[in-house]
Amino acid sequence: MDWAYLFNSFEGRITRQAFWIAMIAVTAANMLGCFAAQEIAGDRLSAIVDLAFTYPEFAVGAKRSHDRNLPLWLLAAFFVANAALDFLTVLGWAGTTDQPSTPALVIAVPFTVFGLALLVELGIRRGTKGPNPYGPDPLAKG
Repeated sequence: MDWAYLFNSFEGRITRQAFWIAMIAVTAANMLGCFAAQEIAGDRLSAIVDLAFTYPEFAVGAKRSHDRNLPLWLLAAFFVANAALDFLTVLGWAGTTDQPSTPALVIAVPFTVFGLALLVELGIRRGTKGPNPYGPDPLAKG
């Protein structure tokens, strides 16, 4: 598996298997980084660490979106919402876990629902059969 391609390139298509392997790896690294940052300096540093993982997560999602022949703006909307939540946290406007701010709730609730729908779309549904504008079918033999 070409890890540099998975986490850095926005070109081409990947299978569900490659998507899950890459997302599990980057999510585990993200969670470990956020946990360490939380212990060191709290929510703000943790949000900054989460922002740093946006690029590789988006790269993996973009290739999988290509395989599903989905418009990239759907994935971009999800990542913009995630970045907005992180920025609210960095600025101290997200509230607390017990009392989130109204802007944080307005973003977080649809973000969660949309994220679950995207996970099903990218992680469970088969990609476009045959070639599409983004490249050949990654499951095609030969």
